[in-house]
Amino acid sequence: MNPPSQYAGYLYIHFKRESEDGEQIHFALSRGDDPLHFDDLDGGKPVLRSSLGQCGVRDPHIVRSPDGERFYLIATDLRAYAKPDWDAVQRWGSRSIVVWESADLVNWDEGRLAEVAPPEAGNTWAPEAIWDPEQEAFLVHWSSSLYDDAEHLGESYNRIMCATTRDFREFSAPRIWIDRGWATIDATVIEEGGLYYRFVKDERHRSDQAPFGKSVFAEVAGTLSAAEWEPVAEGIGLGAIKQGEGPLVYKSNTGNQWFLWIDEFTPERRYVPFETTDLASGEWTACGDYSLPDDPCHGVVLPVTADEFERLRIAW
Repeated sequence: MNPPSQYAGYLYIHFKRESEDGEQIHFALSRGDDPLHFDDLDGGKPVLRSSLGQCGVRDPHIVRSPDGERFYLIATDLRAYAKPDWDAVQRWGSRSIVVWESADLVNWDEGRLAEVAPPEAGNTWAPEAIWDPEQEAFLVHWSSSLYDDAEHLGESYNRIMCATTRDFREFSAPRIWIDRGWATIDATVIEEGGLYYRFVKDERHRSDQAPFGKSVFAEVAGTLSAAEWEPVAEGIGLGAIKQGEGPLVYKSNTGNQWFLWIDEFTPERRYVPFETTDLASGEWTACGDYSLPDDPCHGVVLPVTADEFERLRIAW
């Protein structure tokens, strides 16, 4: 993979709020190598559209292949604009993710559906992937509600599931990766110094039993397959924001600094970026100077090389 010294900008891949064009793949590019100022490409129109499954996509994520020669873009197969019933889409939603491939970030294949969740799953939300050197495969993870009955009529809650793949065509049998006994969604992971930092949304409603409900917590482990992860922080960002979900995290191209965006998911505001110089501290400070695209929803920021940056700028 390209070392950070070769990166010269950032690509933000996202969807927008429920609308006719919102739940598709949108690209935004940083202003040069500025990690906090982004502008929509192609005038804010979708760069990729899904005609598969539910004909809408949310929560896109992208990874490079280990040799740096290929990109895999995956996303939730869901169009909530057409089906606003959140209970229904967690009981009888898609068990597949949408997958696109590209060699240059500009030219993409037609895309395909990949079924990753088991029959007892009612949904497959917010898929992400990270290369696991131990298994020499990508660990793909997502959120699913699991049901004991075939009709999915009972009570359930979202757990984080996972599977492995080397080509995003064949996947191992899915298994539970995170189960706290209560709902968790929107996991994202970054590796630093041989440790894996995992950020997850506590989906519970806030109460005495769940004082950090509807916010993001962080934990750390030495391997992706660790049975136990050590807590780092809870309620990240609360105070600066009312609530949070959809965390995305990336490292600065130019120094020891990390950025964590958290979606406040209110009518007034979506993503709010935070920064730290120490992932292990769990302390994040809200960024004062930033500029994001209109209606920036759950996605991913990918550091890109100068050649990749220029190709994207010219293409859109």
